[in-house]
Parts: sequence; C-alpha cells; structure tokens
Amino acid sequence: MANVEDVAAYILAKAAPMSAMKLQKLCYFAYGYHLAWEDRQLFPERFEAWANGPVVYELYDQHRGRYRLDKGDIAGDPTALDDDERESVDVVLENFKTYTAHELSAMTHQAGPWVYARDRAGVTDLARSNEELRDADIADYFGALVDRED
Repeated sequence: MANVEDVAAYILAKAAPMSAMKLQKLCYFAYGYHLAWEDRQLFPERFEAWANGPVVYELYDQHRGRYRLDKGDIAGDPTALDDDERESVDVVLENFKTYTAHELSAMTHQAGPWVYARDRAGVTDLARSNEELRDADIADYFGALVDRED
C-alpha cells in the first residue's frame, strides 16, 4: 500500500502545478473513490475535518507555508502505487482536475464524512478541528456516489 506522500507525488507528477489545497482535496477524492471501488484504503494516513475540508496532517506537514506545488515538491515515490491505486487516482484526476481548489473544497462540505466529523467535534464552520473522518462514513458516501453513477 502506498502512503499519502506517494499518492501526492503521483498526482503532482501527472497534474502539477497546483495549490496545496487542491492537492489535499484530490487526495481525498482519490481516497474515497478507491475505498468505494476497491474496498480498501488508498493509504493508511487519516483525514481530519479542518475548516476548509478534509486534510491529511502528514501531507500538510510537507507543504506547510507553500501555496503552489510542483513536481518533486512532495517527498513521495509515485512508483509505489500498485495498478489499482494508479487507476483510481487517474480516474479522479480525469474527472476532477479542472475544478479549482475552492470548488473541490465546497464539494467536501456537502453532506457526508467531513460534515459528520465536524458535527462529532461540535465545531462551527470556521473553527479548527482535528476530528478524524471515519472510513465507514467515507465508504458509505463514496459508495452511494458510485451506485448513482452506474
């Protein structure tokens, strides 16, 4: 299994440059769809319910303070992804790369895992939270999206 840095490096290798926020959201959508399609995590790191949407802290730690990211800016190995992981990320990139970071963020704020985590944490819209998104919620949400697309 790849880690979040590997997935982020793969995304940047295929679609850089982009903002750090967009990279985080593309990682989230790739994770969610991969979980729905393959019934397994794309990477082991957890998403937290930050004010601007789901964020993986370990990835944030690598791009902290930088707005624009390019190929090679995240210390991951794009070749570490297996065929199914690459396919999931490629499909997400094909369908979501044209959206802005703010459009992707708005999509994560609809009913679903981010909202549930924020509710559990009892925080308002712009308040800080490190409440983790639950895989069961992510799988249910993206599974329902996949079922609608079929």
